[in-house]
Amino acid sequence: MSETEEILRVAAKGDGVTASGKHVAMAAPGDLLLADGSLREGPHHVAPPCRHFGKCGGCQLQHFDEETLGDFVRDRVVLAAHGQGMEAEKVYPPHLSPPRSRRRATLRAINGGGRPVIGFNEAGSHRVVDMRECHVLAPELFAMVEPLRVMLGRRKGRYALEIELVRCDQGVDCSIKGLELGGLEETEALLDFCRDKGLARLMLDQGYGPEVFWEPDPVTVTLSNVPVDYPAGAFLQATPDGEAALTAAARDWLGGCANVADLFAGLGTFAFALAGSSRVIAAEAARDAFLACRSAAGRARLPVEAVHRDLFRNPMRAKELEGFDGVLLDPPRAGARSQIEQLAQSGVSRIAYISCNPSSWARDGRILMDAGFRLAELRPVGQFRWSTHVELASLFLR
Repeated sequence: MSETEEILRVAAKGDGVTASGKHVAMAAPGDLLLADGSLREGPHHVAPPCRHFGKCGGCQLQHFDEETLGDFVRDRVVLAAHGQGMEAEKVYPPHLSPPRSRRRATLRAINGGGRPVIGFNEAGSHRVVDMRECHVLAPELFAMVEPLRVMLGRRKGRYALEIELVRCDQGVDCSIKGLELGGLEETEALLDFCRDKGLARLMLDQGYGPEVFWEPDPVTVTLSNVPVDYPAGAFLQATPDGEAALTAAARDWLGGCANVADLFAGLGTFAFALAGSSRVIAAEAARDAFLACRSAAGRARLPVEAVHRDLFRNPMRAKELEGFDGVLLDPPRAGARSQIEQLAQSGVSRIAYISCNPSSWARDGRILMDAGFRLAELRPVGQFRWSTHVELASLFLR
């Protein structure tokens, strides 16, 4: 390298990029890549708040200031649209969830060197970072890490566990995969742990599938003021703040519709947000989520009809969509090509598309654009703060 180069932009995986196309890890726009390969930090490069940053795979962008972090979230979405020839008529400022707001996370636990190690994987590795602080997890979730470490420290033998923590209405819901109980003494000790730590529920998978080990009261999550039974492992937006931003977009765009189809409805996050002004058909493939949505709608006496349907294998057909003046869809990361093709052939003129993957969203959006839709509004959302994982809400009209 013979000359100094400035970091001009950020690639999708978080590396800084120079004008010549060099990718530089841990670089921010405005940094200078010197001739000897070292980095001189610029005005947008800040000190990471967490001691684990750079090793822990949970965060990639803690060295960005707030402006740069917002620009990254916006650019990921806008550039994905541009890649498919789409131009949004209106792009909102990016919405970033605050630190320590993540209400669900999956951690790993191993007995490294005879002592429990609990945390996220290292970046690009199966090694586990022994988490001693975390600036993304909600305090209630992080507060469980040390008690779990102490509890596992009493166990003998080797183990490699997967621990899912979710903040629910009743407290922390904990699911542990791979933890086998050796007898009555271990069972009683684990019951004492659940009681002493006030767990809302503990699910154990000892190799035969998840089973309820402790649940003093039915576990619920509240979605738009509606308590919904929470099946262990069901999808839940990562932060309440991010959920509020996405449901606000849905209400802004579809609140005036009389009949709405909520496709890939999950527990009813968007169905319940829209039910005050609309009649909603909520289609979902996961049986436990469908049942939870249906039961909650019945208890709340809301105009939500839950339908058990796999929209990948059996998308809602164009003819079935007659009579709906609005559609919302929030598919998994792979997108919803088959369902989008049916929407493109239908008479629906207003579609709110929520996505956790700008690339698959843009491919689906291109199909809608080719069918006469226009991309009216685009709202980038960064629920996974300091992560390269970006979400969005979009409105297509024709």
